[in-house]
Amino acid sequence: MSKHRILVIEDQEDVRENISELLELSNYDVSNASNGKEGVKKALSSPPDLILCDIMMPEMDGYEVLYLLSKNPETASLPFIFLTAKAEKSDFRKGMNMGADDYITKPFEEMELLGAIERRLKKYKELSSVSEIDQLVQHAAKYQNVEDLEKERKSQSFKKKDIIYREGDFGNFVYKIQKGKIKTYHINEDGKEFIHDIRKEGDFLGEQSVIQDTARTEFAEAMEDTELMLIPKDDFQELIFKNREISGQFIKMLSNNLSQREKELMEMAYNTVRKRTADSLIKLYETYSSDNEKVTVDVSRADLAGMVGTATESVIRILSEFKKDQWIEINGSAISILEPERIKAVKF
Repeated sequence: MSKHRILVIEDQEDVRENISELLELSNYDVSNASNGKEGVKKALSSPPDLILCDIMMPEMDGYEVLYLLSKNPETASLPFIFLTAKAEKSDFRKGMNMGADDYITKPFEEMELLGAIERRLKKYKELSSVSEIDQLVQHAAKYQNVEDLEKERKSQSFKKKDIIYREGDFGNFVYKIQKGKIKTYHINEDGKEFIHDIRKEGDFLGEQSVIQDTARTEFAEAMEDTELMLIPKDDFQELIFKNREISGQFIKMLSNNLSQREKELMEMAYNTVRKRTADSLIKLYETYSSDNEKVTVDVSRADLAGMVGTATESVIRILSEFKKDQWIEINGSAISILEPERIKAVKF
């Protein structure tokens, strides 16, 4: 089992050495920084599992360190404990309001420091072990004593092709998909759709505009009969903005979404229609996949063209080629994907 890595940012050499020695004896892997700037550089180049940081330091104090690290997706949710010789309540409030996880006043007892580190690492491990947003909600509710966001929530049903929300609408809800599939898309100046995501059962929908407190930046439409759970904006924002660890997780999620979107736009700009059609089929395959060997997706040719970013006629032509190669079967709007690995391997 690998050791937990702790970064100690402390300008007083004797204090820094004493803390490092204590942590190393307690089986932690320790790195040091003698000032805030050095600490930020080390944290960004190789994020540790936890940061201990003095507040009163020359050039860059602990508050600045925390602020800078909170803006980076890789370090935003790292456990952060302030160390300080000052015990005024105003300092305590300022540190915690900025998102610090704990605040220890020097001089401190060894077990006090070790206990705080152990608690924060355990809490962070539990939170980081989840991968789905709904599991994240459950953990956050437990930590913050916030009512479980899924408890006694209203549901709303939508028929196939019903619009969930439109670009420019102001979001009052985050939705959890209980049944069905939803496409999110933009409409260009020529009135053509560009589908950039398909959400399935268990996914959340509309969270980005609620987090940012802005109007919807996309359209959302049911691809089949769908049932959604409605989570009020105020409840969702309370969860996100009152827990630094949860906020950090969502920063990572949004960052990953933006990276994926950028990748898809680059592929649309440079890949052939055949390659983009293959990639879109694989995206649908992964969305609809189950324990069955053969995955069948029911998608209109217009929707598939919206994912590919081309004319419907071009998609139909490529599908015919894939059918001739026996990679897919076609029955009306239903497409059965027989050879996903061959489709994945399409290069041009």
